[in-house]
Amino acid sequence: MPSAAGEADVGNRTRGRRDGGAPRVGLLSLQGDFERHRETLTALGAASVRVSLPEHLHDLDALILPGGESSTMLRLLDATGLRAPVEAFVRTGPVLGTCAGLILLSRQADRLPAPTLGVIDITSSRNAWGRQVHSFTDSVHVAPLGDDVQGVFIRAPRITRVGRGVEVIATYGGEPVGVRQGVAVAIAFHPELTGDHRLHEWFLRDVAGLALQGRAGGSQ
Repeated sequence: MPSAAGEADVGNRTRGRRDGGAPRVGLLSLQGDFERHRETLTALGAASVRVSLPEHLHDLDALILPGGESSTMLRLLDATGLRAPVEAFVRTGPVLGTCAGLILLSRQADRLPAPTLGVIDITSSRNAWGRQVHSFTDSVHVAPLGDDVQGVFIRAPRITRVGRGVEVIATYGGEPVGVRQGVAVAIAFHPELTGDHRLHEWFLRDVAGLALQGRAGGSQ
């Protein structure tokens, strides 16, 4: 069950800024690649908020779970008291998980020290696209964009099962590498590393329903 603080944070979240200011997007900042996400959010006119304590979730419009090391991130969620309020947020609020963030959002995943957040009905396999030395960049088709983007795969997870009610939004070599269920989106690669902001813009505008002051522009 979520803590009282977690329940309060979810209750205070809005989908748009009633004061006319920039949308507030949280970046889970316990470990991993959150700085490049911050740069993308800034380019799109959103305000980024580093989330490392429960109180940082207050009044957020959306949340991003970045790449990193999923085992470490799960341990730190427990150590910082963030697990319950983050679970409460992602059950109803817009969330984007990339690479390790996809693992955290999965219903099932292998070889982890604690349960995942489980909000997207998929099964993921850690590092299944290969070790660090097997990292690669290639074109990925993203259906909501009607176009390809450059996908950077670094120790990327593989989606081995897609449940009913889950929409596949991105494919590579005929395999799903991006999924959506409700307002939760998970991507196996790193869109923040390419300078192409269209996936973030789509998530914030079309999934989270937020008004942005900037635009991603065309393909890179």
